[in-house]
Amino acid sequence: MRKASAGLVAAKSVVHALALTPLAILGWQFYDVWQRGSDALGADPVAEIEHRTGLWALRLLMVALAVTPLRQLTGQPVLLRFRRMLGLYAFFYATLHLAVYLGLDLRGYWTQIFEEIAKRPYITVGFTAWLLLVPLAITSTQGWMRRLGRRWGQLHKLVYAIGVLAVLHFWWLVKSDIREPLLYAGILAVLLGWRLWKSVSRRRTAAAR
Repeated sequence: MRKASAGLVAAKSVVHALALTPLAILGWQFYDVWQRGSDALGADPVAEIEHRTGLWALRLLMVALAVTPLRQLTGQPVLLRFRRMLGLYAFFYATLHLAVYLGLDLRGYWTQIFEEIAKRPYITVGFTAWLLLVPLAITSTQGWMRRLGRRWGQLHKLVYAIGVLAVLHFWWLVKSDIREPLLYAGILAVLLGWRLWKSVSRRRTAAAR
């Protein structure tokens, strides 16, 4: 039992380290640009920071959505222990993405966000995805799971809509070369398709009894 607990702690530590590595690299490059004027973040550092934080939010969201299928395929329930952590890191990077947009792109003119939301559809869907992530992050604790009961699972199904909105945000943002957003759209389609297939299979099995 102790070995299993120690192994889980070690595995979680590795996941924490991996999830924070992109931020550490970005922070180091930002410092290099700030102090030495290097081109570590390209010609437009703000746009690069926005892109990377948003991309890692999307990647971690996809990994979090992949936990349930992986658990079902491997029969390893311990994988579910990482789902909440990955989801919170996705929210963390999405919040950084929004903060960079507000603080560095709009440069403090936060009132413009409402004009941007109304004017630019990709910002509309991106901001909506972030707003939907907020209640999921708040209710991710064991205490909220107990308080909400069955409603907790219903609430957290919002993650499927969030995934669709996040991919759409990326797709509309890119505009021309859609190969990368198309890849994430394909991954999301597989993950949601798996859930749909499992749901239909369960209903058929229940109806046959």
